[in-house]
Amino acid sequence: MLTVLRNRRFAALFASQVSSLAATGLLTVALALVAVRLDPAGAAGIIATALTIRIAVYVVVSPIASALLAGRSSRAVLITADLVRLAVAAALVLATAPWQLYLGIVLLQTASAVFTPTYQAVIPRVLPDERDYTAAQSLSRLAYDLESLLSPPLAALLVLVLPPQALFAVTALGFLGSAIGVLLAGLHDQVGSTAEPVGRRLLRGVGVLLRTPGPRFAAVLDAVSATIYATVLVSSVVLLIDSGTDPADPSAALAVVLVAFGLGSIAVALALPALLRVLRDTSVMLLGAALAVIVLAAAAVAALLGGLSVAALAALWLVLGASSSAISTPSARLIRAEVPAEQHAAVFAARFSTSHAWYAVTYPLAGVLGTLAPSGVATAVLAGLAAVAVVIGAAMVSSRVRR
Repeated sequence: MLTVLRNRRFAALFASQVSSLAATGLLTVALALVAVRLDPAGAAGIIATALTIRIAVYVVVSPIASALLAGRSSRAVLITADLVRLAVAAALVLATAPWQLYLGIVLLQTASAVFTPTYQAVIPRVLPDERDYTAAQSLSRLAYDLESLLSPPLAALLVLVLPPQALFAVTALGFLGSAIGVLLAGLHDQVGSTAEPVGRRLLRGVGVLLRTPGPRFAAVLDAVSATIYATVLVSSVVLLIDSGTDPADPSAALAVVLVAFGLGSIAVALALPALLRVLRDTSVMLLGAALAVIVLAAAAVAALLGGLSVAALAALWLVLGASSSAISTPSARLIRAEVPAEQHAAVFAARFSTSHAWYAVTYPLAGVLGTLAPSGVATAVLAGLAAVAVVIGAAMVSSRVRR
């Protein structure tokens, strides 16, 4: 898998992605720490509002940006997005009120909604060989998982020597590193096509996504990914506390189950390049999604019947992480294989938007049910939603095979 890094252009882009992810991870921790400092009593509300803004910006901005930026230099778009994120992160060092954090989130996530789909659309052109592209997707997934594992302890170490708001300055350096990586990649292509008016380009990505079997299938299974992350990020602490973990300090137990989830995801990301040589992308994704339904249902039943030990939940989350990687990692291959190159940017942007729309459903659902209902109910409902998505996905694959 690492041999793909011999491609100088991809190596520079991958370094850009790693730097960007590290900056984003530190930014998330910095927001939480600064929210506590600005308003200790209302910190949870500030953080929840910031996350809601983040999802809303992703859903709305990405397809619009793709339409407006069609025909622009990919390198210019990526570097400009990084420089905007750098400037905003640096300015947040001076934040003294929640509204300033909210404004910063809007600007940062707008730039990220431009950066990420453009980056995803560039990679198939840099790596036209299918095996190289698969390896790149596995590396990308690995980078995401390592970021989620390493960002919190890295932030904790930095806070020992820096005030919380100084983390924004470190974040800005990460975005600078990302811009330098893009510059070194020497990109010369454009973002999408300008053959259509802006209005049509705005709807083009979603239209192609809905008409093309592979990307449409991936968009359906994004619902399963959303139920997984809503359960892991929102419900884990509730499941642990209701199972006997000290509510005053559940951090150690939570760290254990989150690390287990990350390790499961990393293991499958490393195995997928070989696995996808013998199995279809859709088969691997369906297997991962079905496994996720089983794990979520098992966790819900155990919680409703008496609770889960930390070890049991960690074991379940290890498998859930594996299923998450099996769903997400191959999905970009479907777009690369079935969508013309000039439409990659629009379709990646459309999928970026639709996938986050699922999160806008599952996060609040997990939060509300986790607050109002007994432990396990939220997980059971999310398992049901995931099961519906799996059934629809399986029907789509079956219909495609019959044709």
